[in-house]
Amino acid sequence: MNRLSGYFFQRPKLVTLLLLSLPMIYMLVVYLGSLVSLLVNSFYYLEEFTGLVVKEFTLGTYAQLLKPTNLGIFRRTAGMALAVTVMDAIVAFPLAYYIAKFASPRLRTYLYIAVTLPLWSSYLVRVYAWKLILSKEGIVSWFVDLFHMNFALDWILSIPGVGGSSLSLSPLGMFIAFCYIWLPYMIVPIQTALERVPKSLLEASSDLGATPSQTFRNVILPLAFPGVVAGSIFTFSLTMGDFIVPQSLGTSRFFIGQAVYSYQGTAGNIPLAAAFTMGPVVIMIVYLLIARKLGAFDAL
Repeated sequence: MNRLSGYFFQRPKLVTLLLLSLPMIYMLVVYLGSLVSLLVNSFYYLEEFTGLVVKEFTLGTYAQLLKPTNLGIFRRTAGMALAVTVMDAIVAFPLAYYIAKFASPRLRTYLYIAVTLPLWSSYLVRVYAWKLILSKEGIVSWFVDLFHMNFALDWILSIPGVGGSSLSLSPLGMFIAFCYIWLPYMIVPIQTALERVPKSLLEASSDLGATPSQTFRNVILPLAFPGVVAGSIFTFSLTMGDFIVPQSLGTSRFFIGQAVYSYQGTAGNIPLAAAFTMGPVVIMIVYLLIARKLGAFDAL
């Protein structure tokens, strides 16, 4: 045993290799292997008459993504992901700033628990809870009736592309649910980035005559921006790939997750489903490269 421990002690690189071998095998075989399988299947096509997948290389499947209906699915999903990301950043920044700079250690702990507490419950439970909250029999409708604001709700639901038969079946309802569900993933990176801002820089800015607003714009915001970008990686990617919220709160207009499920499960068109899946992958690769340039990974 002593000889074996001495052998490994003298070879730290071998120990590192052995420790990383299992997770690396998982990443290469399971994670990257599944992505490669999707990529390969996306170059096949479905025979219309037999309904069988023909394993011959073609770009025809990707050409189908350029149809107006499919392009609309990409625009709809990316637009929702962008809107959710912006709104979460606007909501998360003040709370994260208060937690990082003003809250006492004890209050900071309580606030941190409050932020992460929703993550302890089932994702499906949270989604269906919002479906009940936003339904015609839910608390939102009750509140609207209480203050006689039905005209405002009816006006919102009448806006094309925003409203629907009710808040629980509308793009606005999806937007509200998405913002709530992914908000903790935005708060935590921003808080981490703000805690790294040295107090000496804030004091120096004040000593040089900068107003609080100037200090915020020129010192705090640039240093915290990588945290915002890091949080946007989570909110944007999770919204892009989500299936449950559009299925539960959405209308008949598909998002990417629903399109993949429909083509793979109902239609059996695995090549087209794989091609649809490659769309968000490409978008996120570009997004991550931009985020890396902005220093977002330093705030993770």
